[in-house]
Amino acid sequence: MANSPQSKKRARQAVRRTDVNKARRSRIRTYLRKVEEAIASGDQAAAKAALQAAQPELMRGVTKGVVHKNTASRKVSRLAARVKALG
Repeated sequence: MANSPQSKKRARQAVRRTDVNKARRSRIRTYLRKVEEAIASGDQAAAKAALQAAQPELMRGVTKGVVHKNTASRKVSRLAARVKALG
């Protein structure tokens, strides 16, 4: 358990940051799910639009430290290839 004032404050901050990061990660997953659903429906235009909406959200997660840069790039790359293959 936290004893010093600094460690108590750090514990409080960690709880707050966890909530923020959890919400951000959930938001990213929602955007990715929309792309997956559009790909599954076979509609390339919808999939392309969903990918264009998801890409900045993923990269924002990178700048906020929720997702690693290479992970985000890999996800975007693989989704883009699948969207392109629909055509």
